[in-house]
Amino acid sequence: MTTTTITAAVFTDEVLARAAELARDSYRPVWTGGSGEESTGEAVARHLEAASILLEADGWARTYRSPTPVSTVLPAIETMSTEAMVREVLIAVRDEISATAPRTLSAALDHVTHGEEGDGDTRSVASEVLTLLIRALTGHDQAAATPWAERLHRTHQDVTALLTAGARYARAYGPGAQSPHAA
Repeated sequence: MTTTTITAAVFTDEVLARAAELARDSYRPVWTGGSGEESTGEAVARHLEAASILLEADGWARTYRSPTPVSTVLPAIETMSTEAMVREVLIAVRDEISATAPRTLSAALDHVTHGEEGDGDTRSVASEVLTLLIRALTGHDQAAATPWAERLHRTHQDVTALLTAGARYARAYGPGAQSPHAA
């Protein structure tokens, strides 16, 4: 099987312009999140860049994988006190959501939601922006960013290129953009 790495050069200005056309033709506002408030292109770009930095620091995983089956980590609960059981469960949960574990694209976007660079609205808009770029790149109207990032041949470099293009797109076409492209 031949694999092709997606570089930032694949997400050309033409792909970004096609994504902007898709956004204009969308039946719902792309830049409005679940709160009903509009996010600026700059805020969405910061969310995407923070996700990229997180993936660089912690690593990228194509799909989520539990490191160890829970049944092999926890002792038999029949012999445990309630206190010991709660302690073991908390340890397992802590280990499962390790702050430095490799993350999927979706998990990185979610993680940024809880920091200084994003919130629930910028997360949902960022996800929509990435999906618009994938639809513009592939020409398929049902394509989405998360399944694209989970393909067997996808690489960390591919996902980084998508996030970088998403930030470029948000700054060029999002609300508050200083570009003549802004919609």
